[in-house]
Amino acid sequence: MDYSAIFTVITDPKLVALLFLGVLGGMYIGAIPGLSGTMAASLLISFTYSWDVLPALAVMVGVHVGAVYGGSRSAILLNIPGAPAAIATAMEGYPLAKKGQAAKAIGITVMQSVLGGLIGCLILLLATEHVAKFALQFAARDYVLLGMMGLVLIASLGGNSFLKSLLCGALGLFIGCIGLDAVDGVKRFTFGIPYLYGGINYVAIMIGVFGFAEALSQIRDIHLNIEMKQDVGKVRPDFKEVLHYFPLALRCSLLGTFVGALPGTGGDIAALMAYDHAKRSTKNPKVPFGEGAIEGLVAPESANNAAVGGAYIPVLAFGIPGDGYCAIVIGALGIHGLNPGPALMMNQPEVVGIIAGGLLLANIFLLPIGFSGIRVFAKIVEIPRGILMPIVMALCVIGSYALNGNIIDVCVMLFFGFLGYFMKRHDYPVGSMVLGVILCSLIERNMRRDWNLTHDSLWASFTGIFSSPISIVLFAVVVAMVIGQTPFWRNRKKRKEKAK
Repeated sequence: MDYSAIFTVITDPKLVALLFLGVLGGMYIGAIPGLSGTMAASLLISFTYSWDVLPALAVMVGVHVGAVYGGSRSAILLNIPGAPAAIATAMEGYPLAKKGQAAKAIGITVMQSVLGGLIGCLILLLATEHVAKFALQFAARDYVLLGMMGLVLIASLGGNSFLKSLLCGALGLFIGCIGLDAVDGVKRFTFGIPYLYGGINYVAIMIGVFGFAEALSQIRDIHLNIEMKQDVGKVRPDFKEVLHYFPLALRCSLLGTFVGALPGTGGDIAALMAYDHAKRSTKNPKVPFGEGAIEGLVAPESANNAAVGGAYIPVLAFGIPGDGYCAIVIGALGIHGLNPGPALMMNQPEVVGIIAGGLLLANIFLLPIGFSGIRVFAKIVEIPRGILMPIVMALCVIGSYALNGNIIDVCVMLFFGFLGYFMKRHDYPVGSMVLGVILCSLIERNMRRDWNLTHDSLWASFTGIFSSPISIVLFAVVVAMVIGQTPFWRNRKKRKEKAK
């Protein structure tokens, strides 16, 4: 990589200004339920079509960084993840907001997002070729095993009830199977409804089960007159606190960068895997997970922002998108007559410089932009619920309609909103269901690829696991995780804790 091109980009005032505006706009786009960075990138292509390639890339890179972080704001304040990568953040951030510590939670997410983003950028700058070559060694079965690791995480998202977690995860997998088969085009559980041919949009599901369901719960308890007075005196974490959580943030950033570099994964899977790692590695958290554990904010926020840098590694090395946003970036480069890959790194170093240097500068800009307005945002939670909850419901309707401009998405959101409400009332983990929906396509797509390679032989597919070191390691991790979630192992850990 030509590092001189990076300094050229950083010293260009126009590109620096566009990066700053991109991060600012991306943060607020990501904070609005239903508006994602991918949607913003699609619109930017039409706006920047006549621009030069470097200014267009500067805006898109800035929006990418800002949007990934922005999803945590609505997750903390309203329990509505602005993006799938913020699901784990909502699990710990919203309980903190209900305790009057929304400003503290937002401040921690800003610091950890910047830290994770910078680590991901450094790996992008220093080890692009090595990480990309290793990521390309992942076969279809390895992605299946990675998805199975995600399914095991369902148990950790469901609290103490392993059975309820499995039921919700299975429901999510069923919902993810609705629509046309990606290989054969067979209609599955569509009941002749054309809308269902393309599957159910999991973002609409997420808005419903998290946002609308929470609004219904708050309205049900409105007679209790619960006040959530916010402490906004201190929003920046102490240096000692940042240093205390740095080992966890570093591990999760490395995990997020690697998962982000795997084509077709993205920050949502990285964030959930990091959250599970935090739960397993934290011995004695000051606050239990699910009730506002700081470790539950540090892990996913550092991982999903590090995954941004990781997602650009296969783009620069081989021209393969790491996530949906990078696929649009590749499309934007194609519009300008450029093909990402090794030739681009050699012949157009300034383009590589705007991506690598732009990510680095965008994460630096995220620090002051992220800390701006925290005190004002935190006060949102203090609005009386009789006023705030109808506004939240309206935002859920607007956000779900904005996905595709389709009223049926609103109906889907409302259906899953009421379903999520009843699930919460009876202690069924809605996060497990959403995770099942997200992982379904990853598992099914790669399982079908693996079966095609083994001529539809299940035995050949299984024995193929033991032909690759990567597959063996992943399979061993899955087995260990499954054993760790069995009632016998859980009871054994509880007995040890009581003995201590």
